[in-house]
This record gives sequence, C-alpha cells and structure tokens, in this order.
Amino acid sequence: MVPRERNRRAPTRRKSERPAPRRLIEKPPVTPPKLGHPKRRLRLATAVSLLLFVVIGARLVQLQLTDAPAYAAAGLQERLSSIDLPAPRGAILDRTGAVLAHSVEARYVGADPELVVDPARTAEALSPLLGIAASDLSGHLQRKKREIDGKPVRFAWLARGVDVDRATQIAEMKLPGIVVGRDERRDVPGDDLAANLIGFTGTDLTGLAGIESRFDKVLRGRDGKFTFEVGQGELSKPIPGGYQLMTPARPGSSLTLTIDRDVQFMTQRILADKMRGQGATWAAAIVLDVKTGEVIAQASYPTYSAKNPFAAKPSERGDMATSAVVDPGSIHKAIVLAAALQEGVVKPDSTIPIGPTIRKGDVTFKDTHPFSEGTQLTLPGLMAYSSNVATIKVAEMLGAQKLYDYQRLFGLGAETGIGVPGEASGLVQPPGNWSGSSHGSIPIGHSVAVTPLQMAAVYAAIANDGLWIQPHLIKETKQPDGKIVAAEGPQTRQVISPENAAALRQIMEAVTVVDDATGVNARLAGYRISGKTGTGTQVKDGKYTPGEVASFIGMAPADQPRYVIAVFAHTPGGGGGAVAGPAFRDMMGYTLRHFKVPPTGTKPPEFVITA
Repeated sequence: MVPRERNRRAPTRRKSERPAPRRLIEKPPVTPPKLGHPKRRLRLATAVSLLLFVVIGARLVQLQLTDAPAYAAAGLQERLSSIDLPAPRGAILDRTGAVLAHSVEARYVGADPELVVDPARTAEALSPLLGIAASDLSGHLQRKKREIDGKPVRFAWLARGVDVDRATQIAEMKLPGIVVGRDERRDVPGDDLAANLIGFTGTDLTGLAGIESRFDKVLRGRDGKFTFEVGQGELSKPIPGGYQLMTPARPGSSLTLTIDRDVQFMTQRILADKMRGQGATWAAAIVLDVKTGEVIAQASYPTYSAKNPFAAKPSERGDMATSAVVDPGSIHKAIVLAAALQEGVVKPDSTIPIGPTIRKGDVTFKDTHPFSEGTQLTLPGLMAYSSNVATIKVAEMLGAQKLYDYQRLFGLGAETGIGVPGEASGLVQPPGNWSGSSHGSIPIGHSVAVTPLQMAAVYAAIANDGLWIQPHLIKETKQPDGKIVAAEGPQTRQVISPENAAALRQIMEAVTVVDDATGVNARLAGYRISGKTGTGTQVKDGKYTPGEVASFIGMAPADQPRYVIAVFAHTPGGGGGAVAGPAFRDMMGYTLRHFKVPPTGTKPPEFVITA
C-alpha cells in the first residue's frame, strides 16, 4: 500500500538576520587644550607626582637594603673614641737578675678640649702638679679642630708617667674635660749606674739613647687599643652596652746583660774618684771576662742621672768606651810584639840592638828612658821601659803589611758590634798610605785611631791564649711568655798561638815587676799583673785635641788570666802609669775579690833588661 503523502511545504531560505551596516557619522577633530589650560596642567602635575613617588620609593628601597649598613657605620664612627693601651716595656737586668731599668705603674693625664670649661684656670690648677708651665698646658686645652689621618680627635696628651699620688690628686679635682688613666714610666733604681751604657727613654717610653735605643724594638712590645662608643658626655666613659673593641697590648721582652751590678758600681766610683783628682775631662774603664768576651763593667766619666737625663750635657751622656777615638800610644806595642812573635821575627829571648834615637822620614824618634848606642835590649826591657826605638826596629823586621794585617786581625779599624749606638770604628792605615815617618809613628801607637773597647779586646785576646772574642753585652732575652732566648754567640778568631800569647804575657809582666818600670803603680799585692802603659792623644772632628790620653791595660792573674781591665783618661798631661795605673789597681783588686779569684800562688820571674 502506497503511503499517503503528506502535504509538505517546500522549505524556504531565511533571509540574513545581520543588521544593516551603520552609517559612520564624522565628528569634527578635538582641539588639544593649550599649555595654560587647566586640564593640561592637571595632567602634567599628575605625571610629575608619579615620577617623584617612583624616585622616592626607589631611594627608600636603596637606603633600606643597600646603604643602611654604611650609614649606620658612619654614624657609629662619629661616636667612637679610643684610648691607647701602652705595652709594658721590658726590663734591663744585670747578669744576676738585678734590675738596672724597668717600668713601674704610673698615670697619664689627658684632656677633651670640647669639655674643658675654662682652659686658663684648668691650666693653672694642673701646672704645679704636673710640673709644666700653665702657658704650655693651655694650648692643649683650647677648642680647635684636631685630626689624625683625616679623622677628628677629641683627645690631647698633657703628661705621661705621672706619679700615682699626684694623678689621684688631679682626678679628685674633677676638672671638666680632664682625663686620668693608667700608664707606665721608666724607673732606674741605680740612678747613674751604667747610665752611659743603658741610656734612657722619652716620656712615651721610646728608647732615645744607649741600649734603650739600640734594642727599642725588643723592649717596647706592641701597644694595644680600647675603642668604645661614647655619648655626648665624658669622653672617657663608654656607653653601657655600646660598641667596644679591645686589642690587648703585647708586653716587650726583657734583656739580661753581661754586666755585674756590683762591679759596675765600684768601677764607676773608682774611676770618678781617681779622675777628678787628675783633672780629667773624660775617662773610660772596661772590665772583660777573657774566656767569654763578656763585658762585666763599662764605665764612663763624667756620668749623669738617668732619672733626669736632659739636665746633663750631651757630652756627659755618651759611652766613652765606644765613642772616644784616640791614638793608643804605647799600649799598641803589644800588637807589634804579638805579630813579631807569631811571624817568627823575634823569639821571647831575643835582644834588639838600639841607641838613644832612630830616624824615620823627617822625624827623629827617641825614648823617655834612653839607652846608649849598641845596647842589646831584651823584649821584657822593651816593654818595661816602653822603648820607642826598639819597637820601631822590631816593626822594621816585621814589615808594614804584616803589621797592618795583625792590626786588623786584632779588631782595629772596625766596630766591635757590642750593641751600643754611636760606636766608632777607628782607623788603621794600609801601607800604601804610609809616609816615611809613618814607619816610626804607627808602631808606637800614633797615626792610629782606636776606641778604648777595641784595645781592651786586643789584650783580652792575649790573655785568652791568642783567641780574639768579640766583646758583647747581651746575655739573653726573656720573652713575655717566659721563654729564655740566649744571645747569638760572639765572633771569634785565633790571632796568635797559645804559646806566643803565654810568652807575651810573661814579657809584659816586666811592666809591673821591674822597680823603675812604667807600670809599677798598677801592682796589686798577692797577684801577678801583666799589662802595658800608654800615652796618646784624642782625635775629635779629625783633629788632635789639647792634652793627653793616659792609659793602662792589664790582666790578672798573669799566669792564668781571668779578667782584663782597661783604663783611659783624657787629662792636661801625665803618663799612663801615673794617671791610669792606680785606678786599674783598685778596680782589678775589687773584681778579683768579688769573683773570689784566689791570690797567685807563684812569683813572677826575674827579668833581665839588657844583655
């Protein structure tokens, strides 16, 4: 069955539902407001304000995150004050540990000028207690800009090393702006004891002379510093809980010298007593241990009080044993004989044919104890009567070059290196510089420049079997932690053989044994003495000074020497035996008793003067 078709309407296309395009309506262009128009001004102000807010915000971020620590540190720096903490200076001790110089507790007095109310009255109040003129103090109390390394400083030193009692009186006065703190000052218990050797310090405890100066870096240590934050009040009072930084001071090391305090004391006293009576302008004495080269005593005349060094003349503060430059005179003859014996030019029993004079160049040399022409003089006779003629003849046989070589071997022409500032080296002439008369003057100790210490070391070498040992003053150093460091060993060299040294010692005994010899004033009861007298001149600023330098250098006991003592004195005139001999005798007598050296058990030989 065919289905019935429904009557359906054919679909029809719907028309587009899009709206018809709009017609654009053109508007006339808007004219921008003029610069002075209110809208234009509002926009500009808004833009500028926004820009400022951005800049300020960025700067705040920078301050908070980047620059805040720097600004805080800068602010802290302006509130910081600091005080130096002086390092305790090491002591100077003698060989037994006795104090020669040390630091004791004291106080410093300073000022904060910003807090000083009345500078003039403050200066007047402090002047009598500090011993400083008020006019000198007031300049430090005035308010004025002070800088160190570009940083402002509110502190001025007024005095250091002030006695504790006086500083307490100042503190109790409660003067505005005045600060009192802990300090040190140098104390010298012996006053003038070894003052020319030890030297002194300034008020800041810096070494200015002598051993104090030469070993300043060893003695002074390293200062500390206390840095702290202060408020607007007293400079010296830290803010509780504020910034503080303490750098502790490191104490200096102490020096132990080879000096014996008792021997030094007696050597100084004997030297002063004897030389005042001789009208000496200066004098020096040295005591050497011949086996070690240690300086047991080293005295100068005049001396001074190390407690008040600036009250003395500079010429009174020098160490004459190392700074005085002299022609040694006849004490130089020991070098000539030592060299001649060692080179085999003469033997201990040799005789020298002499007459009353000898001519070298354009100068005629003679003896104070003249002998007739053709006299055969023994070597003990040469020394006993200090014969210039015989010495010049021995030097002729030795030769100029050999004599010069032995001068240098015995240490002439060079500093000993003892450690005292201002030590002179002296001068010896090489043969190429000799004139005709030099062949006569140099052997007898003229046209030669030496120091007393150099000649003492020469005789110590003869006493020590021909072994030269560098004289030295420093025994050991004691560090702050208690560690003991021995001093570097001295230089040594063998100059002549032990046999020739022993022969020369016996030859020189004639100087004190022969009745009318030049050194009889140096005789010491109970002991055999070997030595030599000398009369020379002083060289100063390249010129000879008026007067004479008398000397005696001797050793005892002569058969087994323990000590050498050298005495020099610049006087208006007088030979070494008369001027220096008695001082040597008293010094040697005390030294031998002090060290308990027993009297000599043997008698000296009987000497033959002429053959």
